[in-house]
Amino acid sequence: MTQTASSQAGPGIDSAYAWMRLGISMVLATIGAVGMWAVVVVLPAVQVEFGVDRAAASMPYTATMVGFAFGNVLVGRAIDRIGYWIPALISSVALAAGLLLAALSTSILQFSLAQGLLIGVGTSVIFGPLIADISHWFNRRRGVAVTAAAAGNYLAGAIWPTVMPTLIKTEGWRFTYAAIGIFCLVTMVPLVLMLRRGAPEAAAVGSPGSRPVQPISLSPAALQGLLVVAGLGCCVAMSMPQVHIVAYCMDLGYGMAHGADMLSIMMAAGVVSRLASGFVADRIGGVKTLLIGSVLQCLSLLFYIPFDGLASLYVVSLVFGLSQGGIVPCYAIIVREYLPAKEAGQRIGIVMMATIFGMAIGGWMSGWIYDLTGSYAAAFLNGIAWNLLNILAIGLFIWKAKHRVVVAA
Repeated sequence: MTQTASSQAGPGIDSAYAWMRLGISMVLATIGAVGMWAVVVVLPAVQVEFGVDRAAASMPYTATMVGFAFGNVLVGRAIDRIGYWIPALISSVALAAGLLLAALSTSILQFSLAQGLLIGVGTSVIFGPLIADISHWFNRRRGVAVTAAAAGNYLAGAIWPTVMPTLIKTEGWRFTYAAIGIFCLVTMVPLVLMLRRGAPEAAAVGSPGSRPVQPISLSPAALQGLLVVAGLGCCVAMSMPQVHIVAYCMDLGYGMAHGADMLSIMMAAGVVSRLASGFVADRIGGVKTLLIGSVLQCLSLLFYIPFDGLASLYVVSLVFGLSQGGIVPCYAIIVREYLPAKEAGQRIGIVMMATIFGMAIGGWMSGWIYDLTGSYAAAFLNGIAWNLLNILAIGLFIWKAKHRVVVAA
């Protein structure tokens, strides 16, 4: 039976249960997203232990993002068909196993395989698939709910890079990885089991809080393609500070701890940005909110080039976090605004895959440019160029989006 947004005594759209589910989802994402950030923190230690250059040391991160990207599509398709909790349970176990195996690796290749095949794929369940799942539970505050669910990723980025350096310093990166793997197993499995309830039916057309699918003079495939280009461009740019800020600070003589602190500040500011973007998107739409974030990200990347003092880098990292935090969740909001709900898991997964590939390519590319030039200045300029491609794609999308209809989202 179709439920309306106006009568939610039970666990339906916009209900009290929906908000509780959002809270559980944020905790799950905050824990599970360690798979993305742990490799960034240990990058310098791994480079020294395995005796490789900066580009090779960046490959485990790239492998993680590739696994993460494909996982978003595969798990996204699965949740469209069988719901969220079973794919999430399998992925949580894979993440924990990957962390334990990575701690036992004896070469950069083994470490990269563990990161890509297990950690990356396992971590994917707390991003695109989780965002798609939570989007089905909200209509009136869908923007806020989607960005809040996505904020778990950045909460992880604020917490884990702060906790890990102390443990690495006393016990080493291998012990740290193993401990995190065990922690993920004993916490994520119970949380996933709390999300076994299936998604509710969409709100009826014209009911309070229902959202219409908006028309655009693009086919679904062309619309998806444009979002893929935009997502790739923004995240190649975004990866430069996120992946290399720790290594950048070490090159400047500021040490790992300051770099990890900057990453944490960046992610904490990103949480604020994501939540704020949700409120903005509920008022002006996902596309315009995306454009605002992309332009601000481009400007903040430019600030990294002239301002390389310790205090300046803290400030610029804060500005960067506030600028870019809301960008990626806006793609999920746009998918729900312009495409059918029954395709949400797969469609959001494809766009998230593009953003993750952007992070993977950008992370490796920045290391490669550093090896060629001996500094990160050219890498920042490369990021700005990709950001401009992103802005161009968004501008084209806005130009094509002209009218609205009242077909149920």
